[in-house]
Amino acid sequence: MSKETVLIVDDEEDILELVRYNLRREGYQTICAATGEDALYEAADKLPDVIILDLMLPGVDGLEVCKRLKAEPKTTTIPIIMLTAKSEDADVVTGLELGADDYITKPFSPRVLLARLKAIVRRSRKSLPEENTIVKVHDLVVDPTRRRVVAGGREIELTATEFGILLYMSQRPGWVFTRSQIINSVKGRDYPVTERSVDVQVAGLRKKLGDHGHFIKTVRGVGYRFEE
Repeated sequence: MSKETVLIVDDEEDILELVRYNLRREGYQTICAATGEDALYEAADKLPDVIILDLMLPGVDGLEVCKRLKAEPKTTTIPIIMLTAKSEDADVVTGLELGADDYITKPFSPRVLLARLKAIVRRSRKSLPEENTIVKVHDLVVDPTRRRVVAGGREIELTATEFGILLYMSQRPGWVFTRSQIINSVKGRDYPVTERSVDVQVAGLRKKLGDHGHFIKTVRGVGYRFEE
């Protein structure tokens, strides 16, 4: 059974070959592009299932490629994993807010890349739960209709903002969210808030969840991820 098709975009030939080799060994179909222009063409022409996108590209850079792909109805739903240098936290945040789904830092482990790719594929195969669907993660239950949270059989009292953050993230396990994405989802765009206030809300949420607070992981320099 053939697996998904992955478009790999990187201007370094050795990295292209490394990623292509490891993906093909796992059964994935691959397409390669070395420039942003080629990436845009291949994405629109072949409509791959996932795109692995380097940010540092000649000509049209990775962030611009991401922006254009997410702006086009034909390619907007294609998941994007960004490849980035560790020092590019600001670019990671920008990429995620443009619509990228995840990121890998260079130098990277092929095993980590494959694990992230498989997680992206799993998420894309299943649609997000309906707005009022109860979320169950082990013994953590989030009920949006009753605005009720139960952890280990114990009901947890949360503020409206804390509940909104938990519901939003738990419905999308594995996704990386910037602080502005989190607050926009809960309060709406243009709501006056600082990054520090989001950290305070998350810290309070973790504290109330107790032993279940570990589901919310800090992604250094970027934001947060809910891990099952």
